[in-house]
Amino acid sequence: MIQLLNSLKSGLRRTRDNLTNSLKSLIPGKKGLSEELLAEIEQVLILGDIGVNTATDIAAEIKQRFQKEKEVNYDQVVSVIKEEIHSTVDFLTHKDNGISSLKSPYVILVVGVNGTGKTTSIGKLAHYYRSEGKRVLLAAADTYRAAAIDQLEKWKDRTGVEIVKNEEGTDPAAVAFDSAQAALARDIDVLLVDTAGRIHTNVNLMNELEKIKRVIGNVIPGAPHKILLVIDANTGQNAISQARSFTGSLDVDGIFLTKLDGTAKGGVIIPIMRELKIPIEFVGIGEQKEDIKLFNIKEYLNALFA
Repeated sequence: MIQLLNSLKSGLRRTRDNLTNSLKSLIPGKKGLSEELLAEIEQVLILGDIGVNTATDIAAEIKQRFQKEKEVNYDQVVSVIKEEIHSTVDFLTHKDNGISSLKSPYVILVVGVNGTGKTTSIGKLAHYYRSEGKRVLLAAADTYRAAAIDQLEKWKDRTGVEIVKNEEGTDPAAVAFDSAQAALARDIDVLLVDTAGRIHTNVNLMNELEKIKRVIGNVIPGAPHKILLVIDANTGQNAISQARSFTGSLDVDGIFLTKLDGTAKGGVIIPIMRELKIPIEFVGIGEQKEDIKLFNIKEYLNALFA
């Protein structure tokens, strides 16, 4: 756990340096709170991908809190920033994102565009659930690319889970159907369904996704139980547009934010949650199977402003 927390701090280093160094340069010691300083603080937050609306609200709260004070220091400002962010998105943070209460088989449909780290994220999820003692099955329903099937096969070997796959070009819904039946027959706890990378404007692919959902639901009533959208943190504000596009077409339940390690745009977590009202459930903080962490807003803010 400590190692994961340290990894989160390390992963947010570039984002943190951008924010904290800029704020410290604005408020090197105690300083009077002026409209100019408020504007500069707001600009730093916006450039840190915190989001315009959030930055504006934070600046307003700082003004209200300290407008009668002659001086304000860095720690006071950061305290308000953390409090304001926490209060606006804490309701989206899962208090218990464990799997003790999951129905079996619990089906997670994983979606996202190519290049976001979708298949790698599925591998990490497989390891995460496997480490909790659950039987995990992977469904290689991205049949458009042989590489996707091969990659999922490698993750199967790394994590010690099971897989259902077919040849490239096979109907993805057929793979989903076989996977759902296998999950029931093998007493599987968690079924992770990979899907082809897509954009919401591709009608055929979106219709195919609806078909996959329908087929799985016919075999396992109520499934899929969760639609998890994978987004690359490095895309910054574009991640919000991408998430908004998917949520306009799908009932996305949660987000897996990848490549948080090394990005300078880790602040994008805040506007994604605040504007789209979708929880960040997992974050990827490296390339290894263990580099997955349940998202916790308090830990994130402490790492961001450490």
